[in-house]
Amino acid sequence: MPGPGATRTALTRRGRWLLAGGAALLGAGALLGERSVVQLAVFVLALPLVSALVVTRERFRPVVARSVDPARARRGEDAEVSLEIASAGRGPGATWLLAEQLPPALGTDRRFTLARLPVGRRTVLRYRLQPCRRGRYALGPLRSRVVDPFGLVERSNPGAGTTPLLVVPRVQPLGAAGPLDGHGGEGSRRSIAVHGEDDVSIREYRRGDDLRKVHWRATARTGELKVRLEERPWRARTTVLLDARRPAHLVAPQHDPDPADSLEWAVEAAASIAVALGGRGHEVRLVTEAGELAGSGRVPAGPLGGAPEELLDRLATLVPSSRTDLAPGIEVVRRIAGDGQVVCVLGALGPEDVADLVRVRSGPSAGLAVLLDLGSFLPGVRGSRPGTSAAGTTLADQREEVAGVLRAAGWRVAVARAGEPVAAVWAALAGRPAAEALR
Repeated sequence: MPGPGATRTALTRRGRWLLAGGAALLGAGALLGERSVVQLAVFVLALPLVSALVVTRERFRPVVARSVDPARARRGEDAEVSLEIASAGRGPGATWLLAEQLPPALGTDRRFTLARLPVGRRTVLRYRLQPCRRGRYALGPLRSRVVDPFGLVERSNPGAGTTPLLVVPRVQPLGAAGPLDGHGGEGSRRSIAVHGEDDVSIREYRRGDDLRKVHWRATARTGELKVRLEERPWRARTTVLLDARRPAHLVAPQHDPDPADSLEWAVEAAASIAVALGGRGHEVRLVTEAGELAGSGRVPAGPLGGAPEELLDRLATLVPSSRTDLAPGIEVVRRIAGDGQVVCVLGALGPEDVADLVRVRSGPSAGLAVLLDLGSFLPGVRGSRPGTSAAGTTLADQREEVAGVLRAAGWRVAVARAGEPVAAVWAALAGRPAAEALR
């Protein structure tokens, strides 16, 4: 990725002060008629000019190739950025001052000093990132400066070219067991044909069909060649409702290096639940207040290490909406959930939202709701006892009221505090100790 931008040559602060001092010295020497002072002033004034010639002669042209490992970083986990730098300019090489520009959510700009890189030589610089927020970011460009040995003149290059970085939500393991075990979880399979061979689905023979699949009894009965359909295993269905409304969450400022952000926790919980259930054989669909997550489709079954990348990519760029109600999302859940399980990760709810949730059909088993303890996400409250502020007490009262209504309607409810592992909350939904889930 080449980075030669438009270069600019300018005096440094030291060079400007020296030039001003030389001009003053020249004026004083001329006024006093002191030839030695004038000669000294001329020498002082010549230094920045000579430095400018030296720096201009350098004609540096940095070429940068940037790579990130892993290419798709996860929130809260380290990523290493490598900068392979070469000089395509002329000259023996000087000292470069480099600055890698980063968005505020990824931290401060990274600065390096690179001494004398001759033309044709390459070097690699590395730095680490620990993204604290999901999102799509741009790394770079890499600004570069060459300064003369006296520090009087600099030649700068703003750089060109950036590298995209996608920060996806972290997926936490939920443990070996959970609240959905025994309700179509891992290992639950049944065949369409459960009453004998007469109930096997059949169709007409097509050229290329395996003759071993010919259903001879149906062929004899109809007089036409028939084949068995592939038996399709039954799979549990789960719909996850993620409350991503801005008014329902406490969203930390973008520049906060350690955000206690309830929306980030909710997104991470929804991703962890969806991936874990998909790995246990569930057919999972993810819904927000705006409807089914665009492009997420159905989370395929697979091991945790094979997390559905498209789902995580969609969640990475999910931004909080300005909606004040969950009605559209609840309606989608009611339509697609059928007799499957419903899992909700919820922020602050109004009475209408609670009433709508109670009416959601969640199949033969109870619906599952994770209610966020928004008071624990307040600034200065994280890690302290619940209800330590007036705002926290009010939020706690509202949450308990919602929890009471849902429990009375047959839902299982667990409360999630800031910084609490998703596995611990998942264990609470199953009625198990948190310590057991974290083993």
